[in-house]
Amino acid sequence: MPSRFTLFNDPVHGFIAVPKGLVLSLVEQPEVQRLRRIRQLGLGFLVFPGAVHTRFEHGIGAMALMQDALDTLREKGTVMDTDEVGGALAAALLHDVGHGPFSHTLEHELLPPGPSGRRHHHERMSRALMARLDARLGGALRTALAIFDGAYPRPFFHSLLASQLDMDRLDYLRRDSFYTGVAEGVVGVDRVIKTMRVHPAPGGGRGGAAGAQPAGAQPAGAGRIVIEAKGAYAVENVLLSRRLMYGQVYLHKTVIAADHVLRAAVGRARERWGTDPALAETAPPFAFFLAGRATADDLDPASDLHGPLLDAFAALDDTDVLYSLKRWAGSADRVLADLARRFVDRDLFRTTPLDAPPPDADVEAWRDRAAAWLVAEEISTPATARDDARYYVAVGRERLAAYDADRDPVCILERDGRVRELTESTGVLAPGALGGARERDYVCLPKALDLAR
Repeated sequence: MPSRFTLFNDPVHGFIAVPKGLVLSLVEQPEVQRLRRIRQLGLGFLVFPGAVHTRFEHGIGAMALMQDALDTLREKGTVMDTDEVGGALAAALLHDVGHGPFSHTLEHELLPPGPSGRRHHHERMSRALMARLDARLGGALRTALAIFDGAYPRPFFHSLLASQLDMDRLDYLRRDSFYTGVAEGVVGVDRVIKTMRVHPAPGGGRGGAAGAQPAGAQPAGAGRIVIEAKGAYAVENVLLSRRLMYGQVYLHKTVIAADHVLRAAVGRARERWGTDPALAETAPPFAFFLAGRATADDLDPASDLHGPLLDAFAALDDTDVLYSLKRWAGSADRVLADLARRFVDRDLFRTTPLDAPPPDADVEAWRDRAAAWLVAEEISTPATARDDARYYVAVGRERLAAYDADRDPVCILERDGRVRELTESTGVLAPGALGGARERDYVCLPKALDLAR
């Protein structure tokens, strides 16, 4: 008999069986193939040379973990039909299809807020591209869209896609750890998945095993994902590993500096658009966004720019940005040329942590120093240096939270049959380490402007 699957050999999860039919047809769509050209860790490769893995691999990995989770839940009595399984796998595969070049780095730069004031987030673009794929495939993604939206009547499917223990997070922690070589991100994904179950399960119907909760408490099969007590330590490890990965990888000081240089170059290009011959050589899909015709509001299907916006986005990837920066490095505008060259040559700024948000007087002093330096380096003139300095001084705050029990609690099914929130569970070793958020202020400046001076 012909095989019902196509195998992908993944260095993180081993052989992944991609079901033929809907899921494999999605893998072959141009919008998904584009993810091969979007780096998973954005500019992380400038710090961790091996971190050149892509959103495509991550999508395949999240789909594979979704399959494992669904198999586990079915083994424990949760009944699912073919459409639900296919929809959940499709949603996992496509959940990040809306990421732009270098993933999160340019997320808010490509589409500025429109009249509504709403900021762009990649989830809205993922939703728009999924809807376009659904129309192309004759409505085959209706269930996947409902799961993605959190509108499907069995909410545990959405929890597997978007929660503090979703398949997205379980894949990226293991995958990013593998490609960066940061051992703190290694997590027991298999144990977390194997200890999942749907609870409550009224009457033993589509929700799962009988007797989990009195009949009538919820619609049959509604349920929620809980973790059996024996998986509590593995869950704790996932949450703590995420905090460590943010500190060591995702918010690494050099990654922050690289993000700033790229955003500054894009901001300068947008400001100078139409006045600089070098900008005429920008890659066409990238030029669509820099020309300022589209805003975040144009993701509304009623917008006249909705179709052209999706077309341009579906053609845009890391290569377009790198090509454009190489062209901009020859600009007659010395600021744009300097920022573009710095990014291409990895001549980045320095990120310095601060004990508290800096007072306005300090920020103004840093900009004055940057302006003087720009004049001395013949990058700016005395008349423009103070304004140009805004591209060379960035103040920000990073927020890092391991676990938010109020927004999205992880529930542990204790051995006595009771369900407790994770930090109240008897099996958690370090509840204090899981809660709360850590914030870190910083300033990003050219290395010549050493704060110690």
